[in-house]
Amino acid sequence: MTNSTQDTNPETPPNPAIHGGDYAFFFDVDGTLAEICPEPDAVCIPVNVRNNLQTLSVASNGALALISGRPIEQLDQLATPFVFPAAGVHGAELRDSAGNLHRVSLPDEVAVPLQQMLEKGMAELPGTLLEAKGMAFALHYRQATDFQQQVLALAEAAVAKFPQLMLQRGKCVAEIKPRGNDKGAAITEFMQQAPFAGRTPVFVGDDLTDEKGFQAVNALHGITVKVGEGSSHARYRLGKVTDVYSWIEQMLEQAMLQRHLNNKNVEEKESSL
Repeated sequence: MTNSTQDTNPETPPNPAIHGGDYAFFFDVDGTLAEICPEPDAVCIPVNVRNNLQTLSVASNGALALISGRPIEQLDQLATPFVFPAAGVHGAELRDSAGNLHRVSLPDEVAVPLQQMLEKGMAELPGTLLEAKGMAFALHYRQATDFQQQVLALAEAAVAKFPQLMLQRGKCVAEIKPRGNDKGAAITEFMQQAPFAGRTPVFVGDDLTDEKGFQAVNALHGITVKVGEGSSHARYRLGKVTDVYSWIEQMLEQAMLQRHLNNKNVEEKESSL
């Protein structure tokens, strides 16, 4: 366990301890529940992991949500056949446990010239990829890292031109999104609603885009888990995506053991009557 904002890079990071109690689970997707791929469309969450997420959701009475930079539509495709509460595009989209969808939108006078500006700029940088998300844009350069400075300069120019937007840097990506929306705000909003309210929040993420979420959960005295290396506000650490899978399995095993013990105690009490 790493209880620090500094990267200690342990060889075998121990799992964060989840013992009893009522928890609300929040998971980032890329780099947390799914391995990062060169192309965003190639990302997948393994079937057994999806099944385990559903089991964990049921065990926590539905208090499990996906918190991602991806649009909710993509999150549903990755989680199929299951549908979880979700915050997409870093909180610009939010679907609560009742299925109600709330979405921030950009006015046409911003969205149209912004997209034109980004398309023109990215077309001049071979190997980069512009991902339009409706109310936000992701400028990917994972397959063209030599163009990192040019991509960041383009993103900064766009934000300077449209002050209602902000720049969020991530792993080989620069994201342009509406101000006031981030993963921390999304988690805070979920924590005010059933079935999340009154529980201890747990947030697992891997990237700079997750730091606002870590800060929000820390403020709520919850459990924050960083996946991989790098300085972070998270108080615990897991080494890689497959460690997240193992950790989820261990939590489910603990939950099954606890249910078995509870049922045994009930049976013993009933037999003593």
